[in-house]
Amino acid sequence: MGSVTTKKHENGLDYVDVNTPLCKARIFLQGAQIDYFEPVGQKPLLWVSSADDYQPGNGIRGGIPVCWPWFGMSDNPDFPQHGFARTRIWSLESVKMHDQVVDLKFSLNISEEDKQYWPHDTEVAVLMTLSDTLSVSLVNTNHSDYEVSLTQALHTYFPIEDIHQLKATGFSGAKYIEFGEGPFPQQQDDVDFTKETDRVYTELAEVQQLHTPNGIIEVKREHSSSAVLWNPWIDKSTRLSRFNSDDYLTMVCLEAANVLEDKVVLAPNESHTLTTHIRWK
Repeated sequence: MGSVTTKKHENGLDYVDVNTPLCKARIFLQGAQIDYFEPVGQKPLLWVSSADDYQPGNGIRGGIPVCWPWFGMSDNPDFPQHGFARTRIWSLESVKMHDQVVDLKFSLNISEEDKQYWPHDTEVAVLMTLSDTLSVSLVNTNHSDYEVSLTQALHTYFPIEDIHQLKATGFSGAKYIEFGEGPFPQQQDDVDFTKETDRVYTELAEVQQLHTPNGIIEVKREHSSSAVLWNPWIDKSTRLSRFNSDDYLTMVCLEAANVLEDKVVLAPNESHTLTTHIRWK
């Protein structure tokens, strides 16, 4: 059948260890962040920098950080980048196993301290389904008696072996903004990497593929027409925390998002679910 157990990292962070006939995985309660997912008989589907030291209070440099309730910088420059959810301790609310598939639900209690950033009466949860594929959902419900808007992302880091051999496909027909310029129309279906890439896509099809030397990773989104494609390249790699100067060679981020005109706007009592599905194809 397999097992789902709670363990403690040597640096003090609690995590959920999943070991089934279909996969192995690790999810930290800090940030409800999965940092390891390996389908049985296949290579891992997530990347983490070897420079990360898993210290409490720091989001892990890899896996799938949860950017919430804003992506990037807030309108208030004193607020934390990518929101506060990725460094908070979430609660493991439920564990279900059926036919060797594991379903997990994590919830975040918004503290009095964090109400300075987010004073709204909303509920947020992360759902994960782990089998030979990985699905992660970010669920928002507005309990306020007024409309609430937010931006968010599932900031997935993928292992791609060699950035020079990576080809990302599924982008034709979309538009993107890069380094504050645009929007530009995406003319070609594929994207190659020869320099720093930091594109925020909108009007994007729901499925992209990462063609790597180890195989093809399929990335699918639900309730999202926006995504972020990121590789820091050489210069920025030297400035990033918990990131080796040559890490850019072996990773890329392709993030399911709700940003720009695709932001989430919730009427009172309305819910929204952002989902990413990833698998080896």
